[in-house]
Amino acid sequence: MTEFFDLRPGYAISRVIRGGWQLAGGHGAVDRQMALDDLIAFAEAGITTFDCADIYTGVEEIIGAFRTAYRNSHGPEALARIKVHTKFVPDLDILPVISKRHVQAVIDQSLGRLNMERLDLVQFHWWDYAIPGAGEAARWLTEMQQDGKIDLLGGTNFDTPHSAELIARGFPLASMQVQYSLLDARPENGLVALCRAHDVHLLCYGSVAGGFLSDRWLGKREPKPPFENRSLTKYKLIIDDFGGWDLFQELLATLRRIADAHRSDIATIASRAILDRPQVGAVIVGARNRSHVAANQAIFALRLTQADHAAIAHVLRQARGPEGDTFTLERDRNGRHGSIMKYNLNKEAS
Repeated sequence: MTEFFDLRPGYAISRVIRGGWQLAGGHGAVDRQMALDDLIAFAEAGITTFDCADIYTGVEEIIGAFRTAYRNSHGPEALARIKVHTKFVPDLDILPVISKRHVQAVIDQSLGRLNMERLDLVQFHWWDYAIPGAGEAARWLTEMQQDGKIDLLGGTNFDTPHSAELIARGFPLASMQVQYSLLDARPENGLVALCRAHDVHLLCYGSVAGGFLSDRWLGKREPKPPFENRSLTKYKLIIDDFGGWDLFQELLATLRRIADAHRSDIATIASRAILDRPQVGAVIVGARNRSHVAANQAIFALRLTQADHAAIAHVLRQARGPEGDTFTLERDRNGRHGSIMKYNLNKEAS
């Protein structure tokens, strides 16, 4: 049974969102027909909301093809229940010279790639607050919404003060996509309260920390770099900030005991725990293929008890971090977290 959430009246999303990042070209070869079949399988299982971005190479095109195939096989009424969330992420190099024409071109590009007359949700990101122009870009997106090219507008990885600034400027913020997991509770350092005050809901990625919050890592020795991909590098830094490998193992063991009681697994428990947090509208799950459908679908039915949440909270009280506001560590281009980020993905894709 699918669990839905209304971001706004008449705009229902599945509370588990299928992420598109792993379909981008940087994650290995993608079999297009298999990808389309996998997306259809997720939709048929009740995961009817999909996340992508202008910077995810090839993913908007794949989801556009999926929408056409799904309409042909299931009809226009079924397609109307599908929601596609994309992003507007101008490259760092573009920020100083960004123009309304650039914003319009990117939105029109997404419309064409996704084969849509109006984008469901566009999530806005700005790499460097020290570079002026975010307010103007937000205004141009709002004008495109008023022109009928965008239904809802959201943000991606804005911290609390700059989210407040967007709201004060009249940007109709419906959602904020953020990294949020049992290992990374930075949204609780102000952003959750702001969102509660302004009817903004969080769409959370990283709820299983790139796969670290899973049975695969229970009882394992601490891995050492280099890691096989940038995602593992990124989330291992989060584990270090959280309190180190021993505390991480204590958390995994606790989640495993809870999973045993529910006949579940660690990743499902970790995702459900975040889904139960205040102001969380949905969790975004990464999956390369349909083998993950059943596990992702199980998040809907799982109900954690007060005792489950208390057991998790007991471990989390020992956490040292990560500290600060949402995405602040990643914005420091000279820091441990920021130095592994890629800030000009559109340029790299081209």
